[in-house]
Amino acid sequence: MPGLRTLRGYQMAWLRHDIVAGLVLTTMLVPVGIAYAQASGVPGIYGLYATIVPLLAYAVFGPSRILVLGPDSSLAAVMLAVVLPLSGGDPHRAVALAGMMAIVSGTVCILAGVARLGFVTELLSKPIRYGYMNGIALTVLISQLPKLFGFSIEGDGPLGNLRAIANAVMDGKTNWTTFMVGAGTLAVILLLKGSKRLPGTLIAVVGATVVVGVLGLAARAGVSVLGALPQGLPAFAIPWITTADIAPVLIGGCAVALVSFADTSVLSRVYAARTHTYVDPNQEMVALGAANLAAGFFQGFPVSSSSSRTPVAEAAGAKTQLTGVVGALAVALLLVVAPDLLKNLPTSALAAVVIASAIGLIEVTDLRRIYRIQRWEFWLSIACTVGVAVLGAIEGIGLAIVIAVIEFLWDAWRPHFAVLGRADGVKGYHDITRYPDARLIPGLVLFRWDAPLFFANAELFHDRVLDAVASSPTPVRWLVVAAEPITSVDVTSADMLAELIETLHAAGIQLCFAEMKDPVKDKLKRFGLFAQLGEAAFFPTIGATVSRYLETHPVDWVDWEDKGR
Repeated sequence: MPGLRTLRGYQMAWLRHDIVAGLVLTTMLVPVGIAYAQASGVPGIYGLYATIVPLLAYAVFGPSRILVLGPDSSLAAVMLAVVLPLSGGDPHRAVALAGMMAIVSGTVCILAGVARLGFVTELLSKPIRYGYMNGIALTVLISQLPKLFGFSIEGDGPLGNLRAIANAVMDGKTNWTTFMVGAGTLAVILLLKGSKRLPGTLIAVVGATVVVGVLGLAARAGVSVLGALPQGLPAFAIPWITTADIAPVLIGGCAVALVSFADTSVLSRVYAARTHTYVDPNQEMVALGAANLAAGFFQGFPVSSSSSRTPVAEAAGAKTQLTGVVGALAVALLLVVAPDLLKNLPTSALAAVVIASAIGLIEVTDLRRIYRIQRWEFWLSIACTVGVAVLGAIEGIGLAIVIAVIEFLWDAWRPHFAVLGRADGVKGYHDITRYPDARLIPGLVLFRWDAPLFFANAELFHDRVLDAVASSPTPVRWLVVAAEPITSVDVTSADMLAELIETLHAAGIQLCFAEMKDPVKDKLKRFGLFAQLGEAAFFPTIGATVSRYLETHPVDWVDWEDKGR
């Protein structure tokens, strides 16, 4: 419990900063929490419930001193994909489904943290993360357009929603008063986004609420408003779901766990670097899990770190997790003392808050850089974006994971390999395709394999070695594998090596290894290959291998270094 450790060493000089930062943070927590709740398919009040308890839980278990957790736009599309079709418009069902997703996500995160699997999100490359986040941002943005225009639609997925929105606009269903309120709110948020002194979201939402309330636009122009919030605090409740809901909720909860921890781990590392502190990724996973469990059992829904509220806390002078506690208590006080304060808050303004956040998720600048330097990774990112936008959030994330695994395996499945030669004036032995003038030692083939040896590339290794032998300009006596890049050998590749040894031996060729790492050599000993080849077949360096070959096989060979002497 890192929070308790921080409390024991708490300095009173921090208290004023944490309280002020917590109060400033509250101005963001309330409108954003309500907006993200509605974007996720649940009533707005539950966004505040999902703000209060997770902040308190993270204050105890969280390793980062200023990270802010709560409802987040990056999770909205994933939740909506589960909640909307299963709830059938029943808000109580929607809350139960969302709460159980939080429990599933929390359990997955805690188990992964205890098992020290905090590294798993590193398997998703930056282009793939950009891809699925861009897809989620587009999905969230499209889902909020009907509220911005003041009508409702029935669509199937992002593309279906776009068609339905276009048809509704063409049919004249737009409530232009609602649209003007929402568009004005969005414009203010975007205009003040870069300001560190002016809270753009708060100013925009309060302004829209005042205008709608003073002018009576809810009654006169049909502008949809939030209405009075229930008075009181969230209570402990088990979110019961039906057996038919289990599979989609489990899949959705796991997807939420992946997305939320990917975001949280990146943001946590950024602020750890800024504050010159170390953050354990496994503890971060446990803390995120505890916050989601707390949300699920106290009428909330899945939460993640916030890239918009955390900078607010930092800029306001936050020193410790007490900032989040103050923010949570302030939101709780609002629900107890003044639940009617936001009754005139227009839903189109809430949609504008979510749209502004979704726009902030879209990454363009770095994708341009990736396009310039590595186009195939750029297109991988685009494929992930299209997958999320076309298939849906959960299916798209699944596609992103599949692409990540394929990308991870591809370099090892079809790795680079080279025949090495000696280029005059350059130390060492180098790829003859890069140094066409490099000289080959008669009867000796130096072959480098730049990957682990495992089942997927074993046959390719076998074929490329034999190709190198066949391409040699002189009869081959030794085939030496420059094994420094080989980090592992599995059973399949070991069996392939045993066959290769016999094939080369039948042709009168000795197989040797140079620069092999001791752990890999230990595996060859367990597989019996070390004994089959003999200790004399293993050399510490390529140079030592070449020297030994020249001692035992007189050939017409003079090194350029020998010429210099």
